[in-house]
Amino acid sequence: MGVVRPEFRADTLTFSTTDPIFGGGACGVESCPRPARGYGLCAGHHLRWRNEGCKDLSVFVSTTDSRWQRQRPNASCRITACGYGVCRSGLCQLHFQRWARSGRPDLERWLLDPPLIKQPTPGARCAIAHCELWPQAQKPFCHAHAATWRANGRPDVESFCEGFLPVTHRADETICLEDLGPQLKLEIQYMLQCRRDEMATKTMPSVVMRLVRFLASTTATSLLDCSEATWRSQVSQGTKDGDRRALLLYARHKIEDLVDADGWEGEFPRDIWQLRRLGYDGNQTLDFTTVPQPWLCHLVKRWLRWRLSTELKLETVRRGLRSLTRFAVFCQGIGVQRLSDIDRVVLERYLADLQTEWGGRQRHNDHIAQLNSFLSTIRQHRWDDSLSPSALIFSDDYPRRNERMPRALSEQVMAQIEQPDNLDRWGHPAFQLVTVILIRCGLRVNDALRLPRECIVTDAEGAPYLRYVNHKMKREALVPIDEEVQDLIREQQLRVGAARCLFPRPTKNPDGRAPVSSGTYRQALYRWLERCEVRDTRGQPVHLTPHQWRHTLGTRLLNRDVPQEVIRRILDHDSPQMTAHYARLHDTTVRRHWEAARKIDITGREVAIDPDGPLAEAAWAKQRLGRATQALPNGFWGLPVQKACPHANACLTCPMFLTTVEFLPQHRQQRTQVVKIITAAEARDQSRLAEMNRQVLSNLDRIITSLEDDQMAGEEVADAG
Repeated sequence: MGVVRPEFRADTLTFSTTDPIFGGGACGVESCPRPARGYGLCAGHHLRWRNEGCKDLSVFVSTTDSRWQRQRPNASCRITACGYGVCRSGLCQLHFQRWARSGRPDLERWLLDPPLIKQPTPGARCAIAHCELWPQAQKPFCHAHAATWRANGRPDVESFCEGFLPVTHRADETICLEDLGPQLKLEIQYMLQCRRDEMATKTMPSVVMRLVRFLASTTATSLLDCSEATWRSQVSQGTKDGDRRALLLYARHKIEDLVDADGWEGEFPRDIWQLRRLGYDGNQTLDFTTVPQPWLCHLVKRWLRWRLSTELKLETVRRGLRSLTRFAVFCQGIGVQRLSDIDRVVLERYLADLQTEWGGRQRHNDHIAQLNSFLSTIRQHRWDDSLSPSALIFSDDYPRRNERMPRALSEQVMAQIEQPDNLDRWGHPAFQLVTVILIRCGLRVNDALRLPRECIVTDAEGAPYLRYVNHKMKREALVPIDEEVQDLIREQQLRVGAARCLFPRPTKNPDGRAPVSSGTYRQALYRWLERCEVRDTRGQPVHLTPHQWRHTLGTRLLNRDVPQEVIRRILDHDSPQMTAHYARLHDTTVRRHWEAARKIDITGREVAIDPDGPLAEAAWAKQRLGRATQALPNGFWGLPVQKACPHANACLTCPMFLTTVEFLPQHRQQRTQVVKIITAAEARDQSRLAEMNRQVLSNLDRIITSLEDDQMAGEEVADAG
């Protein structure tokens, strides 16, 4: 009673249409005061729209009567001067009788001169407030309302008339708690208050009433009378009402938290931690019942509490619990009785057991790392000095991990994904923008989806940057964007209105602060890839993850010779070693093409380098140094970097010059220039200049001939394939 506010301490609760949790927003039909529930319409107008064949919604909203069916006027007799209601053929009962007695002539002609009928007392009208028709005979109602009155058993006239008054809150829009006992009533009121305060999801009063009726049918005096499992079983019997079950479990959690929640002091001793009581979303838990030793369970709890206090990700904490649970079961199996029994011998036996089960897979490494962190933390914080000094894990204990290549997508796949027509096939502008941001900015998918509404900043020169939170590194980061991405973000900001995030969840999000989940985006992404029929080099449908776009951006930048430090800042890596992962792919790719290419010297002879030979690594290193120290427009330098070049300039007369077919266009262009130089020199009698360039021309002819032969051979092989 102390925590339930007065606004919820009533037996009957009604809420306005604008209530963010219990209201549905105003009905789309102008002047209708009732809350919208389906397609932006109240229940009555939604039913009317369906009965009219679900025609264009905008046309229906602008043309239909705002009143419900019971408040709309009944049809009156076709004769203008008659105020009676319609009985048959568009005529009132009296006029229909006159027309029938006259032999039912042509109705349109008969209406030109209708007979006189008996009229009621001047000013008399139907007793229903909104009805202006004449009363029928001696009854207080018009023809239609009199028929309804008779069909309902001729009830009291006053109470019958009240049933036709405008209804702002229907029964299914009202929460009535008078059938519940005092304690249950308070608990449901507190649950409703929590729903309002959390502003997390809409709750229809009709769902609350289904729960109230269920609780009223039980013998329970409190939600805590039964366990969660018992309630779950009872509420599911004979029905599949998932909304009612979810609301009941939510209410029980709130009452249980009100009783038990006391921060860490109350939660730490429990065998199952309810993380919602510690500030985490949802109903997540940490279960310590699987750690059989009390002395070890206490240390594991202390370790996990410390890890949570350092804002470590919850999933990382869960991995630690799983690893320590396995270690605890192992220790119990070999008879370890206390912490002091854990020494290097025990650890070696455990490492062997891990090797048998996991055999060098990722979890093998993770189990060792988590156990090492646990033991190191005990020593660091001096939680228990009985831990043996020999209980150490060394770097050699970790299995050797095979370095995985970056998962960059091929340019063939990226060309299909980035095709404007395919991007337009999203049909969802928010998800299309998410895709563009992931491709061009390299964000992790959760970081992109959690972007705040105001996420663009500019520097002194007006260049735009995307500001986001790198949740993995727990810091803010900036990445440069182009004007196109900036314009797309501006359009999205207009679409989301006053929402707090750029990509708000469309449902269960009254205040717009909850972003779209990564699972929702991933499912939409997979459907989009199917619609676009994106194929790989083998013609198979492409299966990708959003994180691969981050790898693709890093690889693209390196292949464009962007410095690694710049790429590290763009991707917001914590260390150069993370970016070097992409550099290894870049270096491997370039070397593979270098080894496959046919290299020609200035005489046109092929220079053979065995990629598997003993000098392969040295030759590759020399070539890289040569490219770095002596850039040429049509080849590269083959002289060792330690040796000085005897030629005045690096040109086609240098014996250290090497080239490949990729420089063939430059060679042809240079040959044209050399011919012009020789012609001009001969015209001016500059024999020395002409002779020097004839040597260059001769070398060029041999190089071009050899490279053209190599190019033709390659094309023939490709055609044959």
